[in-house]
Amino acid sequence: MNPFYLSRCFLLSLLSFLCFFVSPGVSDPRATQAALVCTNRTAIATLRQSFVANFVAALDTLTPEILRQRYATVINGTGNITVYAFGECMKDLDGTDCNLCFAQCKTQILRCLPFQLGTRGGRLFYDGCYLRYDDYNFFKESLTPQDRTVCAAGDFSGGNKTVFGANAIELVRNLSALAPNNDGFYVGSLTRGNITVYGLAQCWEVINGSACGNCLENAVANISSCTPKEEGRALNAGCYLRYSNVKFYNNSTSATGSNGGSSHLGVILAITSSALAVTLIVSATIFILKKRNARKRRERKELGALSPIINKSKLNFCYESLEKATNYFHDSNKLGQGGSGSVYKGILTDGRSVAIKRLLFNTRQWVDHFFNEVNLISGIEHKNLVKLLGCSITGPESLLVYEYVPNQSLHDYLFVRKDVKPLTWEMRCKIILGTAEGLAYLHEESELRIIHRDIKLSNILLDEDFTAKIADFGLARLFPEDKTHISTAIAGTLGYMAPEYVIRGKLSEKADVYSFGVMVIEVISGKRSNAFSRSSCSIIQKVWSLFGTGRLCEAVDPVLEGNFPEEEVPRLFQIGLLCTQASADLRPPMSLVVRMLTNDHEILNPTQPPFLNPTTAEINLLREPSDSNPQPESYTQSSGNSATQSLLEPR
Repeated sequence: MNPFYLSRCFLLSLLSFLCFFVSPGVSDPRATQAALVCTNRTAIATLRQSFVANFVAALDTLTPEILRQRYATVINGTGNITVYAFGECMKDLDGTDCNLCFAQCKTQILRCLPFQLGTRGGRLFYDGCYLRYDDYNFFKESLTPQDRTVCAAGDFSGGNKTVFGANAIELVRNLSALAPNNDGFYVGSLTRGNITVYGLAQCWEVINGSACGNCLENAVANISSCTPKEEGRALNAGCYLRYSNVKFYNNSTSATGSNGGSSHLGVILAITSSALAVTLIVSATIFILKKRNARKRRERKELGALSPIINKSKLNFCYESLEKATNYFHDSNKLGQGGSGSVYKGILTDGRSVAIKRLLFNTRQWVDHFFNEVNLISGIEHKNLVKLLGCSITGPESLLVYEYVPNQSLHDYLFVRKDVKPLTWEMRCKIILGTAEGLAYLHEESELRIIHRDIKLSNILLDEDFTAKIADFGLARLFPEDKTHISTAIAGTLGYMAPEYVIRGKLSEKADVYSFGVMVIEVISGKRSNAFSRSSCSIIQKVWSLFGTGRLCEAVDPVLEGNFPEEEVPRLFQIGLLCTQASADLRPPMSLVVRMLTNDHEILNPTQPPFLNPTTAEINLLREPSDSNPQPESYTQSSGNSATQSLLEPR
């Protein structure tokens, strides 16, 4: 006989015996009815007896399966008398509570007795379990017209109702986003304004991940109508969503009982303690091993052949260790928020400081591609690139791990932080040169050809000695707009995007050159690029006008208070204008920009940059240059890649 079964029987017998001497422990199977929905359809009277017999047999078959794995599907019968049945417990209940809830659920589903008043199906929602039967295969259904939303009778009375309602909606949104990536289940709470809301989201085992997401998304929309009621439940065919002003879920499945004071009990406990301890240890060990094996099987299924490679790779970080490193992503460790996710500072167990980015969407659907690309890019090292250390893709969300750069971003230094001294002229020149060298390495020197696509102040980080480090390089194509497949759709930040990329989707290294030119002008002028503003001309347009009149020193950041070499100003602004020319072919490659910045190459006259018409919101790509403004020679052959070409290609 199965040793685990024997140990479990012994433990149950022992606990049953002790129940005569011990006051009962507190348990909550949450067998509270949320909704009963009976399906009425025309029935064939002559089939009633057979259908009822199959219905009873189906429920009997469900019970041991629920006991074994906490959910079950049963098909019993053939043709018009086939019964399909499904049951599942909430994943935070322990085995005992699950069995208690389901036992009560089975007795109450009889209120939808087959063929009574034409009934051939029913579903019963308890707060701890769910049971459904029908005369057709409904196992893959996630949404049906019979879905329900159940709200509490009274409004929240423990404080500000508006804050409570906002907290409830934000919580259920978070739970519905996290549950599909966490085996279809998530519980949690949200506290804001001294008001706490608790919630639970669960999808049934029979639906897949995308159906789970769709079901919970619908549930969020429906349950929002309950606020500011104290409690709300969305009861769909494929999922269950609940919020409440009181905690109703279990953080763990462990339970403790209270001891009696009888001396007789003391003797019994003294005799049986050793056997009980051994039994519990064996049971716990088997449970842990089974859970670990189940997790490994789930990872192998999700990661495919890549699973052993990831587990052995130095790039693979344990999700739990990164959680602890950031104090469970506490707000005090948050460094910033970007378009693809939020970034937190973390301290690893070996004392290293790292920056950990939480991606806003799941990457498991294309995990092979994701990990392989991280593997490629992690091998790229340059003093002006932020080092990508690895990733975590086996936890409930995907994480990227970077080296930690202490002085935050160039944008923060120029426009946000008030507790730092302004960047000197020398610092600004050093940052501009470092950024140019980093881009030159990406475009021309690395084994991979990488186009960044989003060069801007907030993606230039500063280390202890204000060396510029480009962040997020090479991973842009891993963050598609529709979140389901790799996309080369236009991406970037308005004001930094090259005109040929915005209008025609034409992507090449020259798009990065354009963004760099905008950045140069911003750094020297201390003004943000507002090329897409309706209220005034952009800083690029202003610099172009001053370039024509020889008064470029007027555009220098006034916080420098004249502490800069006036002969250097025209050079840097002219390089910025060369990089922002309307024609991509006329923009210099980054290796040539580096030579210009180091006085190793002549700086030619630029043609006019593109300007946005604030009235029509169209890019003016300009007429051909006139004789008074001659067109400079083309620097190099442009790669001219279209937007459908790869952003990351081996040479």
